[in-house]
Amino acid sequence: MSVWNYVVTAHKPTNVTHSCVGNFTSSQELNLIIAKCTRIEINLLTPQGLQPMLDVPIYGRIATLELFRPHGEAQDFLFIATERYKFCVLQWDAETSELITRAMGDVSDRIGRPTDNGQIGIIDPDCRLIGLHLYDGLFKVIPFDNKGQLKEAFNIRLEELQVLDIKFLHGCSKPTIVVLYQDNKDARHVKTYEVALKDKDFIEGPWSQNNLDNGADLLIPVPPPFCGVLIIGEETIVYCSANVFRAIPIRPSITKAYGRVDADGSRYLLGDHAGLLHLLVITHEKEKVTGLKIELLGETSIASTISYLDNAFVFIGSSYGDSQLVKLNLQPDAKGTYVEVLDRYVNLGPIVDFCVVDLERQGQGQVVTCSGAYKDGSLRIVRNGIGINEQASVELQGIKGMWSLRSLTDDPFDTFLVVSFISETRILAMNIEDELEETEIEGFCSQVQTLFCHCAVFNQLVQVTSSSVRLVSSTTRELRQEWNAPSGYSINVATANATQVLLATGGGHLVYLEIGDGTLTQAKHAQLECEISCLDINPIGENPNYSQLAAVGMWTDISVRIFSLPDLNLITKEPLGGEIIPRSVLLCSFEGISYLLCALGDGHLLNFLLNLSTGELKDRKKVSLGTQPITLRTFSSKNTTHVFAASDRPTVIYSSNKKLLYSNVNLKEVSHMCPFNSAAFPDSLAIAKEGELSIGTIDDIQKLHIRSIPLGEHARRICHQEQSRTFSICSMKNQSNAEESEMHFIRLLDDQTFEFISTYPLDTFEYGCSILSCSFSDDSNVYYCVGTAYVLPEENEPTKGRILVFIVEDGKLQLIAEKETKGAVYSLNAFNGKLLAAINQKIQLYKWMLRDDGTRELQSECGHHGHILALYVQTRGDFIVVGDLMKSISLLIYKHEEGAIEERARDYNANWMSAVEILDDDIYLGAENNFNLFTVRKNSEGATDEERGRLEVVGEYHLGEFVNRFRHGSLVMRLPDSDVGQIPTVIFGTVNGVIGVIASLPHEQYLFLEKLQSNLRKVIKGVGGLSHEQWRSFNNEKKTVDAKNFLDGDLIESFLDLSRSPMDEISNAMEISVEELCKRVEELTRLH
Repeated sequence: MSVWNYVVTAHKPTNVTHSCVGNFTSSQELNLIIAKCTRIEINLLTPQGLQPMLDVPIYGRIATLELFRPHGEAQDFLFIATERYKFCVLQWDAETSELITRAMGDVSDRIGRPTDNGQIGIIDPDCRLIGLHLYDGLFKVIPFDNKGQLKEAFNIRLEELQVLDIKFLHGCSKPTIVVLYQDNKDARHVKTYEVALKDKDFIEGPWSQNNLDNGADLLIPVPPPFCGVLIIGEETIVYCSANVFRAIPIRPSITKAYGRVDADGSRYLLGDHAGLLHLLVITHEKEKVTGLKIELLGETSIASTISYLDNAFVFIGSSYGDSQLVKLNLQPDAKGTYVEVLDRYVNLGPIVDFCVVDLERQGQGQVVTCSGAYKDGSLRIVRNGIGINEQASVELQGIKGMWSLRSLTDDPFDTFLVVSFISETRILAMNIEDELEETEIEGFCSQVQTLFCHCAVFNQLVQVTSSSVRLVSSTTRELRQEWNAPSGYSINVATANATQVLLATGGGHLVYLEIGDGTLTQAKHAQLECEISCLDINPIGENPNYSQLAAVGMWTDISVRIFSLPDLNLITKEPLGGEIIPRSVLLCSFEGISYLLCALGDGHLLNFLLNLSTGELKDRKKVSLGTQPITLRTFSSKNTTHVFAASDRPTVIYSSNKKLLYSNVNLKEVSHMCPFNSAAFPDSLAIAKEGELSIGTIDDIQKLHIRSIPLGEHARRICHQEQSRTFSICSMKNQSNAEESEMHFIRLLDDQTFEFISTYPLDTFEYGCSILSCSFSDDSNVYYCVGTAYVLPEENEPTKGRILVFIVEDGKLQLIAEKETKGAVYSLNAFNGKLLAAINQKIQLYKWMLRDDGTRELQSECGHHGHILALYVQTRGDFIVVGDLMKSISLLIYKHEEGAIEERARDYNANWMSAVEILDDDIYLGAENNFNLFTVRKNSEGATDEERGRLEVVGEYHLGEFVNRFRHGSLVMRLPDSDVGQIPTVIFGTVNGVIGVIASLPHEQYLFLEKLQSNLRKVIKGVGGLSHEQWRSFNNEKKTVDAKNFLDGDLIESFLDLSRSPMDEISNAMEISVEELCKRVEELTRLH
């Protein structure tokens, strides 16, 4: 049964909705704070660019984000208000690097009509009050007391019902608001009011201005010395104050965002709907405004927010394209633009449609999205894990180890690649043609297996074999010194760095050598009570060439120990538990934090926090990476160190936000890996897989890998066709030259290169609404079917559309058949060898008929009326599930004998649907426009017709995201050996660029996780004191009810990021060990 569902985010929201700049983390630091609808990110401005400091979820959709500084404070506070009428004031705690809640509350009213133009939240520049416009005709005031604390809120009646914008004016002795509104004749005016805090009322303000530009939409308050306000219209910009009025015409544009450049408010950046960035300058003599000037700077992404940072650096936050960090130059470049893009921040939003495909044919799904909008439209290929791009490979069997060596100590590049086999060692190097060929290092012993190699100081190389340690000159390649194992003993395990060698011989002997110029000195020897299985002395302290700690993994007592160097004193002994021996240990440092990683022979990896000065280990965590023994190696990519864990499921371990993350590498089994940074292959890795050695570069290190295909137009629908290896999209392009002229196309793309290979233009006013790849009964061909609508300006609902049937021949779209319809074709489905279409309010079934002349046509067979608009349709067997514009979900059935479609059951709630999917025969999933998910169940066992005719709501959940599409599929390799391999999943895409996964769980697992979730709610407190339970409660205009039969995977998986003491607290409450809890939650992270 798919009743019990687990909802988790695979890709966080990337649509930037708000941003602001101020001194938040300290009085000296400049911060950029970004809101992405349900998350906030705090960044520090550094000479190197933006440095992320914190990224946290907010239990609400952010409506207002403002920085302010109460009296007597040295740094700014952050005010956040959410769409569900909660607010909080946050302060930065520098000691813990966390957010403290200074104030919180609920500003909802029991009655009141929510505003049509969105919520407005503003803060008086002199910090006397916060103003909120949440309901028509009301202005809510939250006053500050003289200590900067918030007092009780109250409402003031506002005569203006159609408010477009409200701002506080600067430089007024009493707090004064300026209101931009529209009257009932659609004319727009501006009015000012003083807020009388004592009387809790408005007093007519100092000035007003009537009959503005019909497109006036935005107010910009101007700070002292000028004060007053700028009114931004579509064709004019006006500066207005009590005694000055200045206006200039502009070329028609809709301003979406603005950012103030100077503290005195003389210059502003304006971003419009086409992504053009203008500079608006207030000209003045002394302190009197004399006029306005506007200048085009260049093009950016379509801005939803603009924050001027410092020194001509500007952050452009976008909802329709990637956000950008840009620099404004004093002189234009060759193309005439002053805007230079320094950095791009990927944004998948809005995901209007997507499909799940396995392009590499490896059994791993990739999601291809229609992302962005207008000129910033693109396709994005999203896949899980890290790709290795192979540059070269050679067949080699039986590799036992690999190391890269440089020919000079300070050479930037590696020269040699040492490859070890059971009875020999081969040395490869790059020749002049940039090919790998075999070479010799005379001082190395090549007739035996090498246990370890390393570059050493003084232009030397170290080779350890079972009988000796050899020190070789890297310039002459001759042997300089050799240390032989004591007679009767052979070396089993060894490790080295540039100045030290540590090795173990049988019988638990641990030997420590130091490397000098042509010398190898045995500095210390220790006898341990059992055999040694692995060693590491990777230097992570101050000195990059010398380690003061050694990590040693032991056989019999299955422990890992830390010894001090050079004296080999035992500092720490950590028993690992269980019967599996440690196979690889590694000392490493991520983001300035030191760790010990310890890999076991069964594919488990332990990590500990390591105290460099005392050598003690704490905060032990365990993850399962595979089932085979793991070997650990460090490598660097983009100047950051990461760890590669080679095993049957190779993984890269990296750190982000000071947390260790594990990302699978898109390769089958890897036995060994070493970095190989040669001049021909910079920043590459050498990888030994079954029977071959390959050299490749690695993708950016992140869990999801995203490739962008910019289209310069807005893709609305996408579909993949396996047989022709193509994608087809419905897209729309705005012709920039003409007035508002849109062109719509059906385009064909190659599924490997993503190039347009064929285009079919649609008629004027014709939109592509749906697309499908399918085949028909008695016809072996595969077709693309496209449903369209003629969207005429004078019609409320389309009365005409077409169904087009294409075949791909020689890489071209050939139109085979077309059928006119009496409305918009919102959805197309393959249905028992026929075509099922949703056309306005009806469902229509078409057969594929052969005419006498051998051509084919679509012929109507039967239909079903009774919907308001049938927008979303899914089918399974003879069942048809319809998501209606406003009448929720209904279930239809096709009767073969009668050749008719009948309604079987419906959900009688009024839900405005945005997507539907069939989870199994009886459970259907829906998403609606209040950002909720719900599931309904077909009640075939009902006693009466009335019961059988009702779809019963079984699950409800507030996702906080607008879902545009569900698709069955998975983002990860489905490995049959894991518990999660059998769990069915549905992927969804949202307006904010979220890709999420809904997994249907077995009941006992659901109950266990439900208990874990309720325990986590007690331990993890929401930012700003916002309640998780309230946030996830299903909520629309009519009702708010607790979430049921849905679990929040993001909250459950955050268990893994907790420190040890809250983990213990939850483990006690659950009566399950921390290790077992971690293991069960980690399994879930494999779902995405």
